[in-house]
Amino acid sequence: MMECGKDKNPIVAYVGDGNNMTHSWLMLSAKLGFELRIATPKGYECDPAIIADALAFAEHSGAKITITNDPKVAVKGATVVTTDTWISMGQEEEKAQRIRAFEGYIVDEALMALAREDAIFLHCLPAYRGVEVSEAVLEGEQSLIFEEAENRLHAQKGLMVWLDKHR
Repeated sequence: MMECGKDKNPIVAYVGDGNNMTHSWLMLSAKLGFELRIATPKGYECDPAIIADALAFAEHSGAKITITNDPKVAVKGATVVTTDTWISMGQEEEKAQRIRAFEGYIVDEALMALAREDAIFLHCLPAYRGVEVSEAVLEGEQSLIFEEAENRLHAQKGLMVWLDKHR
């Protein structure tokens, strides 16, 4: 399995809702210059203004950004596959509608098989097991979700210290 951060030219595939996490991946790719492929269902795409900003930054960084409605296109050959919950806080009443709209977007063993053999899986948590990601992928060897969560904890603690010093 590839260790996260060791690949000099990552290919990140984001599969799911065009939400705040997707927007963060867009800006990260655009600023750092790596390849990002986003697959969202029709009607759940990213904010067009954020896409435009990311594409403008990508012209300078060399980032390659692909936006599609086909998760297979996004994941094929990826070194990192990531997703987020399809049902965020405040969207609980849309659960049934979202599950129908996102049919075919679950990151499962078949979708992960399209990525590179040493690809890793990320999810910012919490995850709906069996909804946006299968149990086997979430708990599999390629999953680095708990390392991701731990890193987020330390980053947030550092941010709190910095903010406290600058208030």
